Amino acid sequence: MTATYRRIVLARRPQGPVTPDVFRLEEVPLPSPGPGEVLVRNHFLSLDPYMRGRMYESKSYAEPQKLDETMIGGTVGLVEASRDERFAPGDPVMTQLGWQEYGVADGGSLMKIDTRAIPMSAYLGPVGMPGVTAWYGLNRICEPKPGETVLVSAASGAVGSVVGQLAKAAGCRAVGIAGGREKCAYVTDVLGFDGCLDHREHGDAASMARALRDAAPKGVDCVFENVGGVGLEAAIACMNPFGRVALCGVISGYEGGDIAIRNVPALLVSRIRLQGFIVSDHMELWPRALAELGQGVASGRIRYRETIAQGLAAAPEAFIGLLQGRNFGKQLVKLVE
Repeated sequence: MTATYRRIVLARRPQGPVTPDVFRLEEVPLPSPGPGEVLVRNHFLSLDPYMRGRMYESKSYAEPQKLDETMIGGTVGLVEASRDERFAPGDPVMTQLGWQEYGVADGGSLMKIDTRAIPMSAYLGPVGMPGVTAWYGLNRICEPKPGETVLVSAASGAVGSVVGQLAKAAGCRAVGIAGGREKCAYVTDVLGFDGCLDHREHGDAASMARALRDAAPKGVDCVFENVGGVGLEAAIACMNPFGRVALCGVISGYEGGDIAIRNVPALLVSRIRLQGFIVSDHMELWPRALAELGQGVASGRIRYRETIAQGLAAAPEAFIGLLQGRNFGKQLVKLVE
């Protein structure tokens, strides 16, 4: 076993868009697990938009990322050494060890995963936090009924792709918004959405709304919002009375973009319910959601796509690419050869 490992820390808080120099790659001594702890070699690291919000020092739903400490993030890997009788070397596990090649965690924070029918990496995507986010926002906030129309922004992404497939399984019409013709073709031809709008072809909310009315001729009943900005403004203009909006994220504003909603009166006139949510507030539902999502992935009913950066040093650029929409599907970093 190696005597050292590499990690990436947040060296300074971004002033404007994230740049590579806000991170620092370090080599540090390999720790040993204490009583009740487990040493894990991370195989995959998840990169997610929420990390951008945690880089601010301002108050939020969670503590900000601390300077000079390992960047937060979900990981999957294999147990290397254990002082917790529930885990043995070689066990595949999911945890939150962040941007590093190895890590020590309390055994109570680990979850064993079954990689016989589900690839290890999928536990950071459709059978992990993104999948549960999709499941919760759709089922508990949107509450779609058969025949209704569900609109999903960032429809080719880790969360949006699952939302649309679950909506179709519930008997709904699913319409996506994605960036580029290739992503839109994937959303319709592979994921089975009924339509997809390329946001790059619509520079303002009015243009987007016209296209959306064609794609959703009966109006929009549910919106699963990951992006904010022009797409959300257009969606609100096309919503049916008593529509529901699950506000999962506003990634278009994380780097300083305009996410203002200029048709707020439509929320009142159409009696629309808009609810933000943080999936970690609902841990009691994770076992049920993960069981359903795992069955969907294992059977092939839920399809997904990954963009994989190679090696820990590639994580900063991959994260910047995620914020700019350069990834296709779930963004991961592979940490082992």
